[in-house]
Amino acid sequence: MKGLILALVLALVGAQKHDLEPGFRTGKTYVYEYKGLILHRLPGKALAAAGLKLTCGLEISRVSRSDHLLQIRSPKLEEYHGFWPNDPFTPSPKLTETIAACFSQVFKFEYTEGRVRSIYAPEDCPILCTNLVRGILNMMQITIKKSQNVYNLQEAGIEGTCQTRYVIQDDSKNNRATISKSKDLTDCQDSAVQSTGMAYIRPCPTCPMKVRNMKGTALFTYKMKYYDSGALMTFAMSEQVYQISPFNEPDGIAAMEAKQELLLVDIKRTPIKAPDAQLQNQGSLRYRFPEGLLQMPIPLIRVRNADMQLTETLQQLVQNDKEGGTTEASTKFLKMVQLLRVVTLDQIESVWMQFASEPPYRHWFLSAACAAGATDTFQFLKQKIHDKNLKIWEGAVILPLAFHSVMPSKKALEVATTFLTCPQIQKTPVLRVLVYLGYGSLVNKYCAQLPFCPNELLQPLHDLAAEASSRSHAKDVALALKAIGNAGEPASIKCILKILPTFSIAAASLPSRIHADAVLALRKIARKDPAKVREITLQIFMDSTLAPNVRMMACIVLFETKPSLPIVAAMASSLLRETSLQVASFTYSHMKALAIGGIPQLYDLSAACNIAIKLLSPRFVRLNYRYSKAIHGGGYSYLYKAGAIWRVYLLNSPNTMFPSDIIMKVRGYYANTATDIVEVALRSQSLANIIRKQNIPFAECDTYKTLKELGKMLLGWKELPPEDPVVSVYFKVLGQEIAFTETDKGIIQQAMKSLTGSSSWQTAVKRAVEEAQRGVSGQWALPAVVAELRHAVPTVVGLPLELSMCSVALAQAVAAVGIQMSPPLSDNFRPSQLLETNMDIHADIKPKVYFHMIAMMGTNTQYLQSGLELHAEFSANTSMKFDARINMKEKNVKIETLPCHQEVELAAVRSEAFAISRNMEEVDSEKKSPILPKGEMPTISNQQFQSSEIWKQRNIPSVISKGCLQGSEEECHHGAGQISYAHTFCRKLASLGCSACLSLKSRNSAFLRNTWLNKLVGELEAKIVLKPVHTDADIEKIQLEIQAGDKAASKIIDATRSGPKEEKEPSLYENIKAKLKKILGIENVFKVANKTRHHKKRIHSKVKAAVTDLWTEPTPMPLSSSSSTASSAEDKESGNKREKDEIRQFGKKHGGGSSSTGSGSSKTCSSSREDSSGDKHCSVDSEYSNQQADLPIYQFWFKPADEQNSRRKVQNSSTSSSSSSSNEGISTLKSQPKFLGDSKPPILAAVLHAIKRNEQPTGYQLVMYTDRQAPRLVVQMFVSSITESNRWKLCADASVINSHKASGSLKWGKDCQDYQVATQIATGQFAAHPAIQVKLEWSKVPSSVRKTARWFYTYLPGAAYMLGYSQKQQRGPSHQVAMVMALTSPRTCDVILKLPELTVYNRAIRLPLPFPSSPDTPTSTLPSSDWNVFYQAVFSVIENLKARCLVSQNMITTFNGVKFNYSMPANCYHILAQDCSPELKFLVMMKRLEESADLTAISVRLASHEVDMYVSNGLIQLKINGVQTPTDVPYTSKSGLLISGEKGGLSLKAPEYGVENLYYDGHKLEIQVAFWMVGKTCGICGKYDAEKKMEYQMPSGYLAKDAMSFAHAWVISEDICTGACKLQRKFVKIEKPVAFDRKASKCFSIEPVLRCTEGCSATRTVPVSVGFHCVPSDSTLELEGEQVRLDQKSEDLVSRVDAHTACSCVQQLCSA
Repeated sequence: MKGLILALVLALVGAQKHDLEPGFRTGKTYVYEYKGLILHRLPGKALAAAGLKLTCGLEISRVSRSDHLLQIRSPKLEEYHGFWPNDPFTPSPKLTETIAACFSQVFKFEYTEGRVRSIYAPEDCPILCTNLVRGILNMMQITIKKSQNVYNLQEAGIEGTCQTRYVIQDDSKNNRATISKSKDLTDCQDSAVQSTGMAYIRPCPTCPMKVRNMKGTALFTYKMKYYDSGALMTFAMSEQVYQISPFNEPDGIAAMEAKQELLLVDIKRTPIKAPDAQLQNQGSLRYRFPEGLLQMPIPLIRVRNADMQLTETLQQLVQNDKEGGTTEASTKFLKMVQLLRVVTLDQIESVWMQFASEPPYRHWFLSAACAAGATDTFQFLKQKIHDKNLKIWEGAVILPLAFHSVMPSKKALEVATTFLTCPQIQKTPVLRVLVYLGYGSLVNKYCAQLPFCPNELLQPLHDLAAEASSRSHAKDVALALKAIGNAGEPASIKCILKILPTFSIAAASLPSRIHADAVLALRKIARKDPAKVREITLQIFMDSTLAPNVRMMACIVLFETKPSLPIVAAMASSLLRETSLQVASFTYSHMKALAIGGIPQLYDLSAACNIAIKLLSPRFVRLNYRYSKAIHGGGYSYLYKAGAIWRVYLLNSPNTMFPSDIIMKVRGYYANTATDIVEVALRSQSLANIIRKQNIPFAECDTYKTLKELGKMLLGWKELPPEDPVVSVYFKVLGQEIAFTETDKGIIQQAMKSLTGSSSWQTAVKRAVEEAQRGVSGQWALPAVVAELRHAVPTVVGLPLELSMCSVALAQAVAAVGIQMSPPLSDNFRPSQLLETNMDIHADIKPKVYFHMIAMMGTNTQYLQSGLELHAEFSANTSMKFDARINMKEKNVKIETLPCHQEVELAAVRSEAFAISRNMEEVDSEKKSPILPKGEMPTISNQQFQSSEIWKQRNIPSVISKGCLQGSEEECHHGAGQISYAHTFCRKLASLGCSACLSLKSRNSAFLRNTWLNKLVGELEAKIVLKPVHTDADIEKIQLEIQAGDKAASKIIDATRSGPKEEKEPSLYENIKAKLKKILGIENVFKVANKTRHHKKRIHSKVKAAVTDLWTEPTPMPLSSSSSTASSAEDKESGNKREKDEIRQFGKKHGGGSSSTGSGSSKTCSSSREDSSGDKHCSVDSEYSNQQADLPIYQFWFKPADEQNSRRKVQNSSTSSSSSSSNEGISTLKSQPKFLGDSKPPILAAVLHAIKRNEQPTGYQLVMYTDRQAPRLVVQMFVSSITESNRWKLCADASVINSHKASGSLKWGKDCQDYQVATQIATGQFAAHPAIQVKLEWSKVPSSVRKTARWFYTYLPGAAYMLGYSQKQQRGPSHQVAMVMALTSPRTCDVILKLPELTVYNRAIRLPLPFPSSPDTPTSTLPSSDWNVFYQAVFSVIENLKARCLVSQNMITTFNGVKFNYSMPANCYHILAQDCSPELKFLVMMKRLEESADLTAISVRLASHEVDMYVSNGLIQLKINGVQTPTDVPYTSKSGLLISGEKGGLSLKAPEYGVENLYYDGHKLEIQVAFWMVGKTCGICGKYDAEKKMEYQMPSGYLAKDAMSFAHAWVISEDICTGACKLQRKFVKIEKPVAFDRKASKCFSIEPVLRCTEGCSATRTVPVSVGFHCVPSDSTLELEGEQVRLDQKSEDLVSRVDAHTACSCVQQLCSA
């Protein structure tokens, strides 16, 4: 038994696992060799890389249970700059000395159970060295689970706490073990990450992880050796890889590779000596980033004497600016910004004192101080404003830049708070607005780094909102809300709710625009607390008592919170009951826009909206322009995980015809992030009241007093509250509002007065002219750091991996402009004097724009830089030096400028990628080389395989096969390490001595991987250059002279004359006219055209039937030439035959044949009548619709209106002559125009020529002729060279043929015969609908045009599909494009676009504006006496927009288009329409006459006039102020009233009072009011606010249950004794017992009902629905004495009661 127990014990001991926890023995020193490498590169051996390597010896001693000492010996730092792995590392001795100095002291760390706890370092040790120590100790971080060999856990390390997987391989036989661990660096908690400049870029927490464009992993391998009490690490290796894909391409990556090796080489028995100085706790292994502003990705600066360096840099900067060196200036500007980040406040002040009085230095210094973003520069700027050392405009420029550039910190916020209380800022409204907005943005950036934002930071904004709200100061409330919105903190929600009427009764007194601002302030808060904001905005959206614009703003914010499907469905359900069509239309359009969005971050919301819109009625689609809309557009690339959308919110108000609020925004998406790039909003309110003249004192008129008295008779009626005119604009960048302005009534009226007032306007013009005469001279520059973004993560080596981008923009301008006028302006100046003066302008303007961006991936610290850099720049530079002389009296303008003497670069875009290595100790020995090396290494890859058959079959361009063989100026090289491309496109203007060239150069590594990143790696350049051209004689100047009027002909230069001098003796027009054809070379143009005119008629039928390929090279013959070549004739004939057969089969199917006579009707069809698509035209209008009833839309044909008229005259005659015109080309349809110069002088001549020394000038001249005689308008323009040998010309003409057709043509080339394009616009019918057709035809066009058309044709099908258009492959004329737009209803149209090989069409397209045309009314019936049919169309659209109220018999049509039947009680006046604004300008009343149910009488109150119109003895009578007035003579008054006879009735017009037209004929009344009366009317005609669901509003605002109750509410009660109307409105009580709420109750109507007066009985009644308020039956409430308050009671039930409409009065109780 004892032996058995002993055996078991030994077996258990043998099977027990060794302890793998690493450790060190006390009293010994372990010596390791350490190597750390970091490399930045792109995949590929032919590309340059940059990196660093650190080698050193390590000594580790254990001094206690957890404390260990670390001594670093012999550190050596080496730089790598070359082609990996061929080139060697280069030692950096000076940087090694710097590193060795901080490594000379001992470090201490706590190490227990394989985990590194705290690290201790000397107090003065740089953070760079401490992080390198962290990288070394990070290799010793091992977490052992004794019971498992494979396990996962969250392990702390230098990069944070990340998901780690362990695999342990135990080799007990050899007392060894191998440990492998891997880390997923994208799955970390408490990550060590630093991001600056990206506070406004918000991540998407719901997006999938795979979208990350930065992925990383780390692998560790340990070799352990067991000893008695643990394990000793003998070897350790780590590899870390970060892959960055800027364009989210799988293969387009840049990589950072880091490697470490730790090898045990010795164990010493002597421990490390403990340090004498006390060590400071530096925290755990987690990487620590340096505080404050980091190094920009620019060359390092060694600061020795900050004052002197700042001064030198500033002087160099100003000098570069004077010399025009934009590249050097931008580099020095960034250097100065970096210097200002490291200097002290005293040093900044010292440099300022030197240059404050010198404007160029002052401006550059202030711009750099703003861009620096340091707390000291921020404090400096505040002090300058406080000391009044800055002008207002300087403060307005620097404050937004300073607040958005400053590094958010607690100290910076303390300085920002002092800005809010600065007296100088408080006194200046502009600066005050900018400071509050900037403060909110700064709070947002600071709190983005914290889990909770301190309340004391938000308190100044809350205090401003509370104080302004208590004083009802709308401007300050708006400012506080906008600043709170910029801050975007949930702690501000309570403050915002106090300004919303839904949550605070006191807020109801504030204007609705303030409520809208309060809602918008929740947008940024929704990103942090979407649930709370969603709850608030949903309540606001459902609150129907709020203004529509406030509810629509709530809709916008609600969708920003990405609501779930139940909430979206609830919104859709509420729209079905929504009374405000503005809110319904906006919400529906917003849902529809979101439903079709393809942004991954909005997938769930898009799906919810897609379901919701299916619940809604399609009637929302039919809402017109009067209703609010949300317009959405954009796109997203799933390949590159990037996209952008733009949205336009058009918020209409019931009181405006057009949108009162317009919000436009652009949002960008990239990987898992989104940002609002830019947003602009415009708000206008009651502008019409300011724009229109208001010189009439309406309050003094009798009508105003009458309406005031009348309002007392209508229960609850009150005039509309006055609205103060306000115009406000705000501008947002990256979601932050940086500026807004609000212009109120006083400012607007002052501006309008200065513009319209006679004396002040003339004075202002004179002052402006005098200021211009003084001239402008100066030099300006505006530099700014546009963006500085940085994202840094630690590497295992202890150095940071930084992705950064810095961009600077510089705008420069040098100008010297002088103006002289003769004769000088007189003292009694009048603007008309300017039309009789000569003006000489001398100008020299040189504007420049430069943009430079630096993007870096690598290590960037204040000691060293190593990595990859991409430099991209854009520059635009021009020079405008000219002398101009303007003679207004002679209508002559002459401009002279110098010719092009040297090459000028107008615009350029360049980019190049480099591998860089820099260090602080050797700032002058920068290592910078292109990633893609220059030069080529010829290999077999240079040989290209080309197959001519492939390129013949595939009609696509290729840069390699075709693009590199086009000219001597183009080069294309393919090497082993690069692809290079160079091409220069030039357009020479030899006559002007210059040429414009587009130069394209590219050298990239796309041959390695065809990705966008590889295409950027290399050198790219695109520039536009203006070059001089060698000419026989030197050009002295270039002159442009424009002459209008009668003297235009005298300016035309005769190129055929021998002498270079102009004729001095003026010639009469008759003499000049005879020479014009010869001078312009037009004789040849018309001679060739006339010669071919008859030939063109003879062969045109062949040309129009030709169907060839669109992109084939056409013959160089004009349209009059033969139709086609023999090779394509067979295909075209077969195609035409096939189309004819299809049409013939269609005719048989419908009972017709190919003959010209059918059984049911007489019709004429001819094969010559086929249109361009092969369809036949039959001249039978009665069967036009029937024949096409079942045709697809693309098979309909267009019937011109002028042909319809001709067919009506000759119905049964032969149609060959009349129909052929529609099938012939445009050139045949429009006969060759005659030269207008034969009968008309030119109206305009322009000559652009180069004046040479002792030589004849060269250049071009333009001549224009017009003939305005009706019915044709003809315009001709000719452009020709003034050089005799050059026969190039351009001829253009346009004419209006008749009231339904206009045409034009453009010809150019030799005598205008090489190329020709013609177009025609015609009105007519398309499928029995009025339509317009635009047709384009060409004979031959240049190859560049064909290439552009080929590119367009490639993308057209896809674009048409995306826009919802259908497509049909069918062939048509190869050189013709036609588009037809048919008006199928006033709000819809069909569009058909016929291309040579494709037809694109769509039906029922919604139009933004209604077109007043009926489908069954032929277009030919429209007025055609003039050629102004297009003007008539525009005029009819405008007229259709004006509101009309029509009363005819018992049918009433309101201003909003609502129709209802109503029989008026006799002798009772009804208020049809009246002005309900505070001005009370007019009143229109109407009553039915008792003697006839068809006759009515009206009474109009306007100004001091009382106009009565009625019918007596069958004639219309007119009384004005009680005096009978004849109707056959127009009546006018000083107040602007006009009454005249019209169409058997009377017309009343008073535009200044809001009545555009009132027509009355005894049976019908039509009222048309002005645009600016929108939302200001009331009465039976409605409010003219487009809210059709709220049309039946009674005077009290209560919404009637039916039309009858609504009309009764506007009956005017009269005196019971003297008045003819015996009806009055009274409250009624339900007589029968009512049980309400399970109690016996008595109910009273909350609105009065029409009843007969006392002493009269009803003879006719109608039932009406009325709302009732119920009280318990024992209540003391009775009708007597309670009528005034009943309308304020709640509505408890609805019941039908009888309303009296006719009364019989036997006896009346009238007092004496």
